[in-house]
Amino acid sequence: MTSAMMAGFAVAAAAYAGRYSILAWNAFKARPPSAKLRRFYEGGFQPVMNRREAALILGVRERTPTEKVRTAHRRVMVANHPDAGGSHYLASKINEAKDILLGKTKGGGSAF
Repeated sequence: MTSAMMAGFAVAAAAYAGRYSILAWNAFKARPPSAKLRRFYEGGFQPVMNRREAALILGVRERTPTEKVRTAHRRVMVANHPDAGGSHYLASKINEAKDILLGKTKGGGSAF
């Protein structure tokens, strides 16, 4: 009698676990597709660069410490340097963004 009752509990537990697994899988499949991919800034450059746009270009916050701005600039510049096949325009915008975040310029001084 006891073994039959234990077997019944085991079957019930397996059924509940299977039901939960199916519900979790359906909820996972029903997620919106935008939640799977990282969102990037969509849009071109503004005529006069501001601190917000500079922070977006370097991938940091507007009030980031100087050392983190330099590290982010180096990381982005390595990926987009003109000597490594990158664009001169993007390199100038990256340099302008660094200058704005470090306070070396007031903005709007792109070479292009």
